[in-house]
Amino acid sequence: MEELKPRPASCYPFTPIGFLERAATVYGDCTSIIYNNTSFTWSQTHRRCLQLASSVSSIGIGSGHVVSVLAYNIPTMYEIQFGVPMSGAILNCINTRLDARTVSVLLRHCEPKLLFVDTLSQSLALEAISLFPPNKSPPLLVLIQDDYDDAGGSNSSSSIVDSRFCCTYESLVEKGDPNFKWIRPKSEWSPIVLNYTSGTTSSPKGVVHSHRGIFTMTVDSLIDWEVPKQPVYLWTLPMFHANGWSFTWGMAAVGGTNVCVRKFDASTVYSLIKKHDVTHMCGAPVVLNMLSNSPEIKPLPNPVQILTAGAPPPAAVLSRTESLGFVVSHGYGLTETGGLVVSCAWKREWNKLPATERARLKARQGVRTIGMTEADVVDPESGLSVKRDGSTLGEIVLRGASVMLGYLKDPDATNKCMKENGWFYTGDVGVMHSDGYMEIKDRSKDVIISGGENLSSVEVESVLYNHPAINEAAVVARPDEYWGETPCAFVSLKKESTQKPSEQDIIQYCRAKLPHYMVPKTVVFKEELPKTSTGKIQKFALRDMAKALGPSSSSSRLSRM
Repeated sequence: MEELKPRPASCYPFTPIGFLERAATVYGDCTSIIYNNTSFTWSQTHRRCLQLASSVSSIGIGSGHVVSVLAYNIPTMYEIQFGVPMSGAILNCINTRLDARTVSVLLRHCEPKLLFVDTLSQSLALEAISLFPPNKSPPLLVLIQDDYDDAGGSNSSSSIVDSRFCCTYESLVEKGDPNFKWIRPKSEWSPIVLNYTSGTTSSPKGVVHSHRGIFTMTVDSLIDWEVPKQPVYLWTLPMFHANGWSFTWGMAAVGGTNVCVRKFDASTVYSLIKKHDVTHMCGAPVVLNMLSNSPEIKPLPNPVQILTAGAPPPAAVLSRTESLGFVVSHGYGLTETGGLVVSCAWKREWNKLPATERARLKARQGVRTIGMTEADVVDPESGLSVKRDGSTLGEIVLRGASVMLGYLKDPDATNKCMKENGWFYTGDVGVMHSDGYMEIKDRSKDVIISGGENLSSVEVESVLYNHPAINEAAVVARPDEYWGETPCAFVSLKKESTQKPSEQDIIQYCRAKLPHYMVPKTVVFKEELPKTSTGKIQKFALRDMAKALGPSSSSSRLSRM
């Protein structure tokens, strides 16, 4: 047997792109996408993606080039997940909730050759491009018009396209070759996607994933969530979030129906669930809260599987959501893993427990999925596993096929988290319970998870420090029944300041400089912030103060959506 070696036939690169080709063969006449009153079949989606890849290739874009997209959950966004990699290019999905300054920084960092822009993000994209320095060439711009309104008709012909866009998405698809031979990766280690971890303007971290990693992540997610063939999947999770936790490609693998919806609205979601017999959906805990607090609440006619991740869902929210007929699964992942690699694998005997105990168990992050080789909680200094007592803190570490290749143009950050001992250090602090299930207890990098969005306290603090009246500032998470967490700013004012700003003054100041979800919802004035003997601000003390304030008001719900 020692003489038997890998051969080309057994070493063909893994890639999730092939799932679409198979879907067109197996599920060709079945519905692939539903949006308003328009639908596509898997044969049509396959053909359109080939045409898109053909057109992208024809303008000289291919291997090693980055193609970015600013779009909501519409059919075009789904097609781009396949069409761009089919051209050999690397797909970069940008968070539509970011402000123009941040988008500009990200575009300058990844240097895309092409940028697809949803019509609702048109002004955002153009402002971001306007911030480019004179010596920096902007990408070609392609406008994605909402070609299918609620009446099911096309409105593209009546829309006037800004001259700064080279063409529309539909015109690009129309001129493409439906028989195009899509570009397979030369190696399964070739990059397929580039996703940014957050909107930090100081040092954006662009996570690069390989075809192999995303293939593994996609198959792993389908198995762990027990997704059957031909589910009906409602896109309540933004596709720009780690490519929808890799379920964009996963739905092709199982021939599912993708129900697209531009913006989340609880009443719309309930309507779509009923209309299309939705079976699966994903979302941050805030989605569960919105669904369980909606005035449209009605027990579901059939169970709907919902996968949640981000901040641990509160037990009360879990109980309310499941009482309506949703079957909640909980997991943990990062942009750096391409999806969820730890899940709260459910045990049948737990069904006999009281509802409060079930919710407590389900709120834990859980155990590694089968595609992740190892997951552990270790002492960051010694690297040794912490005690399995549910109280000894350590850092969550991972190793497995879906861990990123590294951060774009940032070898130092890559080496810092992907160490020579073979572990990826997540920066998340957790505990390991006696049954081998892990649970996050804190964020070592002071990341705040608000409505499923990760935001850096450091970036918010940098804006606060620019306020002329602020002497010191520190931002921590404050519990929120609606968003999970919201930013809470503790500030001390300069003694020489004659005009003392109010809480609303500082909030408005931040709103002019930050995306809305990053703006502090609470501002607490202190004579002096608590510090260590070396002069460092004691954030743990501030976190205790923020928790003591109780859950923050949800009066700003609508402005966040």
